[in-house]
Amino acid sequence: MYYPVNEIFQSIQGEGYYTGTPSIFIRLQGCPVHCNWCDTKYTWICSDKDRTSVEEVINKNQISKKWSFIYIKDILKIFKKWTAKHVVITGGEPCLYDLVNLTTKLEKSGYHCQVETSGIKNIKCSLNTWITISPKKNKRPTHESIIRSNEIKFPILKKEDILYIYDILSNIKDNKKRIICLQPVNQNKEALSICIDLCTKKNWRLSIQLHKYLKIE
Repeated sequence: MYYPVNEIFQSIQGEGYYTGTPSIFIRLQGCPVHCNWCDTKYTWICSDKDRTSVEEVINKNQISKKWSFIYIKDILKIFKKWTAKHVVITGGEPCLYDLVNLTTKLEKSGYHCQVETSGIKNIKCSLNTWITISPKKNKRPTHESIIRSNEIKFPILKKEDILYIYDILSNIKDNKKRIICLQPVNQNKEALSICIDLCTKKNWRLSIQLHKYLKIE
């Protein structure tokens, strides 16, 4: 089985519960959400004209729309040059695709998987995969994806965004313990102040996109 991959690289997870964890990132191509403030707009369209070789994708030194289909067996071969054991499957919107085979085979090979998704599609992955949902206001996450989540990471730009947080959380009726993170959009100082204030009041976590402050990928 193969997936449309925009890039694969090793770095430090800069967001959410696993902030600071050495990680291998698999960025998949394609996303229908199209947030105005998105910092990976180059992954939105999975066009044949942007399809390239596996070698070009794995050797990328700058962001681009170029992508390639890569088989799971070849993903595992690529991983051998790195030391991290935490894998972040992101995008784009990774849950456009069935991730069961990918996450299962990665876990059997000794990796721990995390999927970062908007939650607009029901999530297909192994039961052991850590699910981070980042709900977007322009396309609401499905109830099933929210229930499956281990962590909900809310992007915050202005005070009105707080109402959306309460709306999402009010519809969760199970007793599952979830990590709640607030993340200011694009290092916006006003948004950061809002997040710090609410995290302190609610005992939630602050996610500051550490990789952007460190200026690493």
